[in-house]
Amino acid sequence: MHLVLLSIPGLRDRDIPRMANLKRLVFGGDRVPLVPSFPAVTCPVQCNMTTGRRPSEHGVVANGLFWRTDVSDSSSPLGRSISSQESDSLETGIPHGQVEMWTAWNHVVECPQLWDRMHSHDPALKVAAWFPMFAKGCGADYICTPAPIHNPDGSESLWCYTKPVSLYGELRDLLGHFPLVHFWGPMAGIQGTAWIVGSAIHTAQQYLPNFFYIYLPHLDYAAQKAGPDSPAAKTAFTELDDELGRLIEGLTSAYAPDKPRWLIASEYTIVPVDHVTYPNRILRDADLLSIRPDDMGREELDLANSRAWALVDHQHAHVFVRERDPAVVGRVVDLFRNQTGIAEILAGEDRSRYQVNHDRAGDVILISQPRSWQAYYWWFDDSVAPSYARAVDIHQKPGYDPVELFFDPATRGIPLDPTLVHGSHGAPAATRDQQGVFLSSDRDMIRDLSVHDTDVARIVLTQFGIG
Repeated sequence: MHLVLLSIPGLRDRDIPRMANLKRLVFGGDRVPLVPSFPAVTCPVQCNMTTGRRPSEHGVVANGLFWRTDVSDSSSPLGRSISSQESDSLETGIPHGQVEMWTAWNHVVECPQLWDRMHSHDPALKVAAWFPMFAKGCGADYICTPAPIHNPDGSESLWCYTKPVSLYGELRDLLGHFPLVHFWGPMAGIQGTAWIVGSAIHTAQQYLPNFFYIYLPHLDYAAQKAGPDSPAAKTAFTELDDELGRLIEGLTSAYAPDKPRWLIASEYTIVPVDHVTYPNRILRDADLLSIRPDDMGREELDLANSRAWALVDHQHAHVFVRERDPAVVGRVVDLFRNQTGIAEILAGEDRSRYQVNHDRAGDVILISQPRSWQAYYWWFDDSVAPSYARAVDIHQKPGYDPVELFFDPATRGIPLDPTLVHGSHGAPAATRDQQGVFLSSDRDMIRDLSVHDTDVARIVLTQFGIG
């Protein structure tokens, strides 16, 4: 038995007719709506799909995590984001008082994932995890995920974390280094997904994993940058479908004479946006957020001395209140009530409405209206913006920044204009446009009329006879 699960964020049911290879693959299979859980962003949804649980149980509440334990301890390195190099050295520890964006090791996932369940059922089953977030150190037999090496001079050397360790050198010799510059940033494009496809084909040929989870992010870029129905987004569907054709052919050949079965899940969909909210500016205006100048006079977010600050992530934000002060929590709720662009405010037990009531969650959670999203900016004058604001620096910024998809020739850096962004995701899937699609290559692999992202794990395990 060989099963491939493709995780394709941004895939919508109405886009399938323009993808000939995908359409042919799923022609005789099942096709049902997939409802992403809130927050409908990468890391939580991937964990929902691989654990069958919600953030209240697995603990991945956003793409970034604020390690607030002992935040008042003055001996901790407070008030900044944690670099990926530091994360790599802290895989068994917790970086207290810091924000960790994207780099966490697998120990942060507090529930068994698909590979763990499969190995418990049958240790002989071989599992590959290809490019999911938080995969470093997970229980899969074969792993590949970006892990650039940060050099003492501040430069980066391209690398991937792989299991076995020697696998990346093998893939590099075959395909060249993983093109990180095409995985995210203003040059993000099909080259990153093409490398993932090529490396997955090689791994299938070499190891024949029984279950192969493959993350293909290409649809994320143009839809956020130009909008989900833009000409650029439509081009992205064609580009991805070409790579899907290569992947289908390569894996079919690798597994022959066995015929692999396929499941395809859109993690979430991207919706048009034309408004942006700045929670940290609002908190600063209310004297709840503190800043500190760096050596050049630029304004840095002072986490240690802020009474409240927001870790923003697409269409939601976690507002962390110092010492969880109930009075400040109440002020924050009042501050954002009736705020343009904000649809819902969750505090205390209200966070259980979407099962994000975990200790890692913010004390207040802000949810955007469908056509709005939230930017991390806290400064009012771009001349004092922190140095990393104009850089592609997903680890230093204490929040997600889709403006990194753009390039400003005048400054030779990232512009400071969030209104450039025309697509976003993350809010609760209240409309059909916010729901994705779940597909199979064979009939009756999916027996539900509609599925939630948490159902994906059960459906995968069922293919292996695991209850």
